[in-house]
Amino acid sequence: MRIEIRQTVFDPYAEIAVHERSARKPGQSGATACFIGTMRDFNDGSAVEAMTLEHYPGMTEKHLADICAQAAGRWSLHDVLVLHRVGDIAPGEAIVVVAVWSAHRNDAQEACRFIIEDLKSRAPFWKQEDIAGGKRWVSNNTSGYAAPGRKAGS
Repeated sequence: MRIEIRQTVFDPYAEIAVHERSARKPGQSGATACFIGTMRDFNDGSAVEAMTLEHYPGMTEKHLADICAQAAGRWSLHDVLVLHRVGDIAPGEAIVVVAVWSAHRNDAQEACRFIIEDLKSRAPFWKQEDIAGGKRWVSNNTSGYAAPGRKAGS
């Protein structure tokens, strides 16, 4: 498992490939599920020029490790990669990548979804957007993981 918080721009596809080559045994996993989140140039009806993403060092990494451990306890996983940006971010840049390797697609897909939904709903990150009228803090997060056929929180 690899969890990393970065202030620099990264190529999520290259990061997944590097992790795949360095940490995985060929043929071990039959499934890889990935989620890549990028910064949009709009939110809540406004154009967004840039964003500053803050975190609580130490606490954020621990929270991400706990999310990944919970996922590994629920599904049969071989490996997990979580990279997340902080600092100043421009539209189109990658913010987060979650990649999960498993023997079977259902475990990989469900674990990947669980990790990103928990990260978006509970991890200690704070977003401030630069919009035409100044800056604003973003307070609405997603509601978290919901198993297929269930609503979040149930």
